[in-house]
Amino acid sequence: MRLAGKTAIVTGGASGFGAGIVRKFATEGARVMIVDLNLDAAEALADELGESVSAFQCNVAKSDEVARMTSAAIDRMGQIDILVNNAGITHLPAPMEDISEDDFDRVLAVNAKSVYLTARHIVPHMKARKTGSILNVASTAGVSPRPRLSWYNASKGWMITATRSMAVELAPEGIRVNAINPVAGETPLLKSFMGEDTPEIRAKFLSTIPMGRFSTPDDMGNAACYLCSDEASMVTGVCMEVDGGRCI
Repeated sequence: MRLAGKTAIVTGGASGFGAGIVRKFATEGARVMIVDLNLDAAEALADELGESVSAFQCNVAKSDEVARMTSAAIDRMGQIDILVNNAGITHLPAPMEDISEDDFDRVLAVNAKSVYLTARHIVPHMKARKTGSILNVASTAGVSPRPRLSWYNASKGWMITATRSMAVELAPEGIRVNAINPVAGETPLLKSFMGEDTPEIRAKFLSTIPMGRFSTPDDMGNAACYLCSDEASMVTGVCMEVDGGRCI
């Protein structure tokens, strides 16, 4: 019960890596608010995990909705101890000059602007309490970029730099900020990363991962639990690869 007595928001928490983080946090004793555009999926997961978990619909790229999310979390749970910025999206693989402006704007809004907005609305609450842990779910794409995913790669590189900048600024306030960098996994985004899901393309992806498998939601949940727990009280500004050796 490493998160007993803690409260957490997990954005994009209804599926994929986010759902793995929600499950782990709930198992370790945290009260969790699942934030997702897909309210039905969020409510289904909350119902499965019990009364310590609730659901909230929010577009984390819109300031007014993030403000409502923040107020709802404080009303439901009393305070916000942990924020996991997991919501993310990608564009389909293509030459960088062929990515539409709409796709570019959407990727940067969800992957980058959402981190700014949650900081704007939640960091003041954490500063007032002189405690908090923020975890950004970035990607190996921000460390070792894959071709034809240029603007997705750039958004995750932004998130890694933001994590370090947030960490050094917020450390005197008692707030830790870290990131995890998963490699591709069995999530709703996998097909988008690959362009198409065939045995040949899967084999090509897996050939770049020394441990020979994709990241799983459980992998992300375990890493997130450590970084957000008091066991990591001296850890901030770390961007941890959870990637089976992909970035070596």
